[in-house]
Amino acid sequence: MFEFFHDLLSFPFLLNAVFASALIAVAAGTVGSLVVVRRSTYLAGAVSHSVLAGLGLARFLQRGMGFSGLSPMGGAILVALGVAVVLTCLTREDKHRSDTVLSAIWTGGTALGVSFIAATPGYQDDLMSYLFGSILLITQTDLLWMLLMDGAIIATIIVCYNRFLAIAFNEELARLRGVATLRYELIYHILTALTVVLLVRMTGIVLAIALLTLPAATAGKLVKRLDWMMILGVVLCFGISLFGLAISYTPSWPPGATIVEVALCVYGLAASMTFLKRGRRGSL
Repeated sequence: MFEFFHDLLSFPFLLNAVFASALIAVAAGTVGSLVVVRRSTYLAGAVSHSVLAGLGLARFLQRGMGFSGLSPMGGAILVALGVAVVLTCLTREDKHRSDTVLSAIWTGGTALGVSFIAATPGYQDDLMSYLFGSILLITQTDLLWMLLMDGAIIATIIVCYNRFLAIAFNEELARLRGVATLRYELIYHILTALTVVLLVRMTGIVLAIALLTLPAATAGKLVKRLDWMMILGVVLCFGISLFGLAISYTPSWPPGATIVEVALCVYGLAASMTFLKRGRRGSL
């Protein structure tokens, strides 16, 4: 672990990974808190797996059709935003069961992604990195995109915070008080989709949902207000990511998987502390 901090200033790719962890933590801590409070982690899972369709389509167009105007991350963003719009339209006013829609998006996106990858000539090593994360391969361009997306996410949350809060805890009451719940549902889905795309670059499609929810859920065990939950979620997400990077560096463990394992341990510790506190209060 100490070797990581010793080499940090010597290798630019390590600095890029740390900066990426900080930028991703901002999005994951804030949006993840909304996801946890609204109990919509299945939404994050559906979006993360549907992203594979965008990644596969972009690579198929590049190598199979000679079209280079769409990068894999660009394809991921387009599909994630499309999923957000489709999900909002299909589930509004309970026209369709949300669990059925999410299952269709989850499985359909994964199947399309696999098909596009299979149809693309050559070995898709870079696409495989999106399955399990590639934070050590983050570039300056990636950091710039992350910064812009973070800015958009934070600005949106600041402007819409009160509406998000009202909808998260009592959507029917918010609608009766004149809140345009459909509009804010769409905004919430878009924020979740963008955050998932950021996490896919770090931990991969398979593990993105864990880093989105575990630090925020840990923060929810320690604080009761949503705004403090978001702030603590950002701090925990960055600390977990940095610690996971550090301990995975020397033995060359997969950074994304290690970060998620650290997040699991931290969440388990917080849950145990909460359980013990309740037990002591009950005994009194």
